[in-house]
Amino acid sequence: MNTSFSSGQFGAGRGFGAAGGGLFDAMDQLREAFEQRFPTRMARGDVRSAVLSLLLESPMHGYQIIAEIAERSGGVWKPSPGSVYPTLQMLADEGLITAEESGGKKTYSLTEAGRAEAESVADRSAPWEMPGMKDAARAAALPKAGVKLAQAAAQVAQHGTADQVSEAEQVLDDARRKLYSILARD
Repeated sequence: MNTSFSSGQFGAGRGFGAAGGGLFDAMDQLREAFEQRFPTRMARGDVRSAVLSLLLESPMHGYQIIAEIAERSGGVWKPSPGSVYPTLQMLADEGLITAEESGGKKTYSLTEAGRAEAESVADRSAPWEMPGMKDAARAAALPKAGVKLAQAAAQVAQHGTADQVSEAEQVLDDARRKLYSILARD
């Protein structure tokens, strides 16, 4: 692959030479803008209520709980194992859940006290049903698509020929103009 295009074209690189560095900066900016607008961290109480809500439906293991929250929130909220597993331990310490190990996985289920607590708050919205969560899920799709586009552009910048890079620039310029034309509509 020929990377003989001018180094000033994309700015300074991060471990990739000059080509593509500006694109990686753009990806960082997209990610930061996304995280500022749609926080991916929820309060500890939200993790607790989410776990209780899910276990009220059926027993689950930890990664099932994480995946189910991510799915129900439209991918906006995916709690980390570092927040789910301590919550599960805390609920077990409080006598609200029990864990049964099978096949190397612990499956958690509510105790009678846990069921009573989960049912007492069942009339409230689950954390993934909070106002604005669906709007955040819809809005999150655009920044994620932008990051994927920036990643593809970085690949062309890093591995493409001068002609391929020039063609990619034209595609990106066209995409930018089309995005602004969407905003210009009534």
